[in-house]
Amino acid sequence: MTEIEIGRAKRGRRVYAFDDIAIVPSRRTRDPQDVSVNWSIDAFQFDIPFLAAPMDSVVSPTTAIMMGQLGGLGVLDLEGLWTRYENPEPLLAEIRSLPEDAATSRMQQMYAEPIKPELVTARIAEIRAAGVTVAGSLSPQRTQELYQTVVAAGVDLFVIRGTTVSAEHVSKNSEPLNLKEFIYELDVPVIVGGAATYTAALHLMRTGAAGVLVGFGGGAASTTRAALGIHAPMATAVADVAGARRDYMDESGGRYVHVIADGGLGSSGDIVKAIACGADAVMLGSTLARATDAPGGGYHWGPEAHHAQLPRGNRVRVGTIAPLEEILYGPAPVADGTANLVGALRRSMATTGYSDLKEFQRVEVVVAPYPVH
Repeated sequence: MTEIEIGRAKRGRRVYAFDDIAIVPSRRTRDPQDVSVNWSIDAFQFDIPFLAAPMDSVVSPTTAIMMGQLGGLGVLDLEGLWTRYENPEPLLAEIRSLPEDAATSRMQQMYAEPIKPELVTARIAEIRAAGVTVAGSLSPQRTQELYQTVVAAGVDLFVIRGTTVSAEHVSKNSEPLNLKEFIYELDVPVIVGGAATYTAALHLMRTGAAGVLVGFGGGAASTTRAALGIHAPMATAVADVAGARRDYMDESGGRYVHVIADGGLGSSGDIVKAIACGADAVMLGSTLARATDAPGGGYHWGPEAHHAQLPRGNRVRVGTIAPLEEILYGPAPVADGTANLVGALRRSMATTGYSDLKEFQRVEVVVAPYPVH
């Protein structure tokens, strides 16, 4: 790809966000009801390619169960309020009521409470008892400490999620997590990320991960770009990681690693474009935080918002639109792409003539000549 001169000593590659691209119809169209949006990873089958992000404003044990019953996958944050407090509901209510200037410091206090392994076990057991696929998430820093508790509790899919996760973390202060050894020894499939480049993703694929999350703190509640100067425009990031998946398949003799877009997915159009760029599935945060039954109650925040030393996120007001079922399946009460996400994906696939998600990754994409509003 052609590099652009930023100045005499620095050149950079032109990259694209979802707002910079569009998909175009082909010669064939289909009926939306004839389109399949099924997704599977390892032995687990899902009706829709949507994962609810492990954020306390999005996923509680109750909404993880709801998400599973609606055909998707809810991922519980095993470092969130649900594993620190027996009854976190009063704390969630307090977070919703905090004034703007006090939200960060008060949340830092709340999340300073130690994680209790017995609550990790209890929350996973609650989701498992409902008969849905169980997924829990830990940061790389906590994985070594808690993974045995998580696996013993009966998790089906294990997610290692951070702002960025590498297969080669270097530290002078602590023994880093050896992802390759860890995944090899684990009995459950592992989804790991975020990764935002071809090289980082290829290294994560070589660890044996079943899926790679694509993104770098680019969600609605993140201030990583302002705090650290780091940002990964998602259209290019997803396409780069999909390229790594293709090359890793050749290298490994056919092993397929799922690419899961995680960030920058504010509307159904963004979801459509993520899959068009090569994603197999998407992890949704703010989009699902707008559900009337989401634990955030119209507010949204991620783990970056309460980091003890350097917060890189905010508690943001996203409002509420409709129950979770209607946000996923409609009918949509609004016309801005924030509800009936499955219906929009089906219609887009049908309009461009593709019958399933894998086929749809071949759709023609163009660089749009104007911003989408």
